Amino acid sequence: MNRNFRTSGTITSLALLLLFTTNVLAQKISVKDLTVEHLVNPFSVDNPKPRFSWKMISDIKNTKQSNYEIRLGTTANIDKVLWKRAINTDQSVLIAYDGPGLSSKTRYYWQVRVKDNHGNASVWSPVQFFQTGLKPEDWTAKWIAVNGKDTSLASPLFRKEFNLKKEIKSAMVYITAKGLYEANINGGRVGNAYFAPGWTSYKDHIQYQVYDVKQSLKKGANVIGVSLGDGWYKGRIGFSNQKQFYGDTRALLLQLEVEYTDGTKETIISDNSWKTSYGPILASNIYDGETYDARLELAGWSNIGFKENTSWKPAQELARGQEKLVGMSGPQVTKHETFKALKIFKTPKGETVVDFGQNLVGWVMLKAKGPAGTKISISHAEVLTKEGNFYTTNLRSAKQQNNYILKGETEQVFEPHFSFQGFRYVKIDGYPGELKLENLTAVAVYSDMKTSGKFTTSNPLLNQLQHNISWGQKGNFVDVPTDCPQRDERLGWTGDAQAFATTAAYNMDVSGFFTKWLKDVSADQLPNGSVPFVIPNVLSQNDAGSAGWADVATIIPWDMYVSYGDKGILETQYSSMKKWVDYISSVAKNNLWNTGFHFGDWLFYRPNDDNDGRAAVTDKYMIAQTFYAHSTQLLVNAAKVLGKTDDVTKYTALLEQIKAAYIKENMTPNGKLISNTQTAYVLALQFDMLPENLRAQAAQRLVDNVKDYGNHLTTGFLGTPYLCHVLSRFGHEDVAYDLLLQESYPSWLYPVKMGATTIWERWDGIKQDGSFQTADMNSFNHYAYGAIGDWMYKNIAGINPLPAQPGYKTILIAPRPGGKLTNASAELETVYGTVKSSWTIMDGVFKLDVTVPANATATVILPKTDKKEEIGSGSYHFEYKY
Repeated sequence: MNRNFRTSGTITSLALLLLFTTNVLAQKISVKDLTVEHLVNPFSVDNPKPRFSWKMISDIKNTKQSNYEIRLGTTANIDKVLWKRAINTDQSVLIAYDGPGLSSKTRYYWQVRVKDNHGNASVWSPVQFFQTGLKPEDWTAKWIAVNGKDTSLASPLFRKEFNLKKEIKSAMVYITAKGLYEANINGGRVGNAYFAPGWTSYKDHIQYQVYDVKQSLKKGANVIGVSLGDGWYKGRIGFSNQKQFYGDTRALLLQLEVEYTDGTKETIISDNSWKTSYGPILASNIYDGETYDARLELAGWSNIGFKENTSWKPAQELARGQEKLVGMSGPQVTKHETFKALKIFKTPKGETVVDFGQNLVGWVMLKAKGPAGTKISISHAEVLTKEGNFYTTNLRSAKQQNNYILKGETEQVFEPHFSFQGFRYVKIDGYPGELKLENLTAVAVYSDMKTSGKFTTSNPLLNQLQHNISWGQKGNFVDVPTDCPQRDERLGWTGDAQAFATTAAYNMDVSGFFTKWLKDVSADQLPNGSVPFVIPNVLSQNDAGSAGWADVATIIPWDMYVSYGDKGILETQYSSMKKWVDYISSVAKNNLWNTGFHFGDWLFYRPNDDNDGRAAVTDKYMIAQTFYAHSTQLLVNAAKVLGKTDDVTKYTALLEQIKAAYIKENMTPNGKLISNTQTAYVLALQFDMLPENLRAQAAQRLVDNVKDYGNHLTTGFLGTPYLCHVLSRFGHEDVAYDLLLQESYPSWLYPVKMGATTIWERWDGIKQDGSFQTADMNSFNHYAYGAIGDWMYKNIAGINPLPAQPGYKTILIAPRPGGKLTNASAELETVYGTVKSSWTIMDGVFKLDVTVPANATATVILPKTDKKEEIGSGSYHFEYKY
């Protein structure tokens, strides 16, 4: 193949030529983005050997770290070094501490400096810190609750007045709750998080949060005030109107530790000296919303000078339970984007409805004033009916309604405290006077994950699809990866999470998010190794063990290892991974997993009146066998990384038996599968179930099936994530693009054409005639089908991780243009820095710009050539006739 390569007006052969800009500071290197356990300056590190990471910055091409030096101490200037390490290595991600034992509830300061392979040295980084968590014996606080039984729907208030006698050097408060809490000190809110302490497997462990509150306290009189909500702990959760799943009593645990400037210390704890009463939150529920009566506000109740009346009673101390108290390993839920109201209108039914233009998760901040006792109701919906009326039938029993009762003519801004909603539209009832656009602001609320990826193309529909994928993730990553954020469900469905995990890691930094959630996977895994359908598990122990759902135990740990280079997540989850594979083996017969309940290829394509058998039904046990193989393969992979050679040998042999049993059970001698569906061939090819000599014909059968359905997909939750990957792998890139760019149902772009701003649960949540799919399962914010985002980043933009060098230590840049796209661009903030890949095709010339971060390398494969280039860090430009 004879192609030309152009750079700066000079034509040469297709050898690597660089357009690399070096400024006058080229000899300088530095470090940035220092983290401990994936977090910036964390307050509650439980790992006795915390792991440090940083990114190296350099303008010099082909730069690698050759040496690092870390030092650690207990003062901000590290004047006394407690531990230091200097080592010649290019490793800069998750470097484990190996010094003297760390004390609990202690702040440690650290910094790093590096040298590169060109002889340059950085200065010391800015000092960062981490704080170790509390050991069980460090807790002196008592769990407290209201006196008697906690039967009121109203949110209880707890307050404590105390006196600090000296000047304050430092002050840390440790808080958790059974239920949800919001804390105040001297009238000011503590922290910016919502839904603390977060949702975990409460019967096993409850997270606590740590806040530096020195600036909120003063010498003399002070007050702490805390309100509690039902949350996931006591409120309605799961199906069948289930309540009080974890317990029937909301409770608070708080410990404030103050150090004075003279070195003495004082501790304020929750105990029966605290007083409790009720305030304006009359009811608050995750599914149903919140009712707030401003007439019951207790002005200044969390500040000094408040006079307690007879309604304030001593709090009741509770016995400590068996659950562990653990520090934070993931991000908290915080506020993010805000949306102005776009339009206020009357529906045909006469309803007053507001459109915010985006399906989001969070709530509406409402500004209002009016006569005391005026009740304003805000109902939430994702879509309107084809007639233009407000539609909430798909919420099932979830009310998703916030009610505010005004206290008088004072203007107030209302927002819920312990509930969130999924919506684009809101219906307003009871608003006094004229409702104006400026009276309403929607705020998005989700786990505080940094955006890590950007993706755009020349096709506006694809750009909207990427937008929808991102917002589906934001709306459903509210502390746990939920299926949907609006109806009476909102559970951590494992099948959805595993299908979407790699896409999630492109869009946002989910390292801490999934580290936290995988602890719940382990905690709720059954003694026999089976994994529940939802995590945390609020269903029964019988609701477990479905193929493609329970395999989350192996899939996400491996995906996170590949995405972030976190060997520790494999070490932590290995036992869980192994238990899951062993469970399958225990119920398999002759190496066939042909027992038990399975969801199968959930929500696959099926016509309404399927008289001629067009429904794409894939045998469930056939699917199960492929995931049996996949989980076993991932276990082998993890065992290799961790050096568990005996397990490598054992499970490699098992894998061969699983695949042999699959062939015997599910394939004819000519290579046809017993289920002639797209999902059947996709899973068989993705997981290498077939002999090498039969794979090409199987891929052709898949292509024939796609064409038989008019270039439409027919896959459900399990087949969809791999569909385009398999087509690309076996040389059918054109068919993958045909599917991606298909605009009619069923397809990824059909919902986009129908006005979607998030990913839908069903391919046709809104049918072509404007009517809705079945209301009992029709979410319009359901990220599973957004798993195509992984293929878009990997194949269109060409940014790929390599498992042999995880965390993008070595990157594969291999864009595959198609679908009449004329340009595509993506960037990804990896643990080493920013990777960029951007290409254009114009006038028969292909141009590719690539950026590789310092301390990383890349292999570039140029499309329509046999050229492969190995490059180091820096910015590169490729250009040739295409």
